Amino acid sequence: MPNQKKDLQIGELRDILAETKGAVLTEYRGLTVADMTKLRRKLLDQNAEYHIVKNTLFKRALGDALNPELEELLKGPTAIVFLKSEITAPTKTVLDFVRDSKKPEVKVKGGYYEGKVYNPEQVLAISKLPSREQLVASVCGSINAPLSNFVGTLDNIIGSFVRTVQAIADKKAEEAA
Repeated sequence: MPNQKKDLQIGELRDILAETKGAVLTEYRGLTVADMTKLRRKLLDQNAEYHIVKNTLFKRALGDALNPELEELLKGPTAIVFLKSEITAPTKTVLDFVRDSKKPEVKVKGGYYEGKVYNPEQVLAISKLPSREQLVASVCGSINAPLSNFVGTLDNIIGSFVRTVQAIADKKAEEAA
């Protein structure tokens, strides 16, 4: 029976891995169930999941995707934030949570995104990047600015022309009177 249970857990981990783009690995010792529930709720809003995993089962689930750098991160108690869509917002949430928990034993071990392993300092740098929504807004603003300026310029040209024609009409009306 234990082998069937482990095979089922490995299958579940493979399913989760198939849906994710990356992961942030953390140590969770010192966190209470309430702390973990609070973090899980925050991450669910950002399309990410927080799971405590057995390192050996996670290694089996990774299969050929396991590289020596990632294997090095899988030592000791490990909880993983699986990133399903965006990387920056959930990463920032995890780092803020670790900082706010004020428990030195809770820390980020590293990250894994699209085949590349990141150390804790690189994960911190990723968390400081703008989110996808912020980047889209910035690009839209950059595209919109020249168009707005062009419309303003056209409006000024047409307005100047109309005022000139009106001035000529007013002058002709004065001369006729």
